[in-house]
Amino acid sequence: MLKVRLLKQLDRYLGNAGVFFLGKPTPVARQAPRNILFIRPGGIGDAVLLLRAIRAVKDNYPSCRITVLAEKRNAAIFAFSGAISRTLLYERFSDLAAAVRGGFDVVIDTEQWHRLSAVIARLTGAPLLVGYATNNRKKLFTHPLPYSHDTHEVQSFLSLLAPLGISPLQPVDAVLDIPSRAVTAIEKKLAVLAGKPYIVIFPGASIPERRWGTEKFQELARRVHGWGLPVVIVGGLADQSAGNTIASGGVGLNLAGTTSLAETAALLARARLLVTGDSGLLHIAAELKVPTVSLFGPGIEKKWAPRDDRHIVLNKHLDCSPCTRFGSTPKCPIAARCLALITVDDVENAVRRILSES
Repeated sequence: MLKVRLLKQLDRYLGNAGVFFLGKPTPVARQAPRNILFIRPGGIGDAVLLLRAIRAVKDNYPSCRITVLAEKRNAAIFAFSGAISRTLLYERFSDLAAAVRGGFDVVIDTEQWHRLSAVIARLTGAPLLVGYATNNRKKLFTHPLPYSHDTHEVQSFLSLLAPLGISPLQPVDAVLDIPSRAVTAIEKKLAVLAGKPYIVIFPGASIPERRWGTEKFQELARRVHGWGLPVVIVGGLADQSAGNTIASGGVGLNLAGTTSLAETAALLARARLLVTGDSGLLHIAAELKVPTVSLFGPGIEKKWAPRDDRHIVLNKHLDCSPCTRFGSTPKCPIAARCLALITVDDVENAVRRILSES
């Protein structure tokens, strides 16, 4: 999180300075792209939802080479797409220089608000520069496009392809290519379940305002275990302690902090369903066609929640929620009451409903 805060501070000062000093690019006539750069800073969720737009470009222009400039925290997602030729890292100066000198004919900046990515896009000198016109960053694009909090993020990303002649309404399925070694590794870790179907719980969140509570997840796991269904807890190293608590008493298998992102995806692909907050794993499960029960409050359900019938979204719709804008959630003065009001009974009933329907 320290690196994230540092990037935001750099954006505040260097980003604004870059916008001020760099000139507005000259629009050019559209041609079939040969070498495209997508810029995608941020977390796992945005990266997952961007894969459909990347797939759409490759489907429409099969011979084009696609590069992604990502952050270390979301870069692993792009290994799941065979449409991507190369992934570069924001935090690595040599990669940043390679992006600027990459000779791209199209650069698509998918960042929704911050300016540094727009500055990098402009520095590439690409003849076609596409990005969101959410603030003064719009000056740096040949094609600044509108952005709405009322539009699902998949459609927002697809809208960036309009300058390439690709319709944002065109249906696209993202293909998550999970490496076979990850599948093999997760099969070994799940051997203790002896082939039983299981549900997955992800108790983590990047900020306190998005955490439902370890004790509630523990009670949910206890109830699910009582039905004869194993529970598997996933997450990062920061979620290990919560995972141990949730799995205590033999009600679950805690794999938090022990699996790579690819292994977690392989685990989700075999699950009956996932219970999670508004998270990147929610989007991975949805793209894998795995049912989910998701808990929303601070986040914008209309923009981020899965939309088909496999999924149940629990949201109390308080007057003060959603409060997140452009990835920033203010500190909550009422202890995230929007999530606190979601009861274990609410989640249990949603889980039962999905299991009965499937």
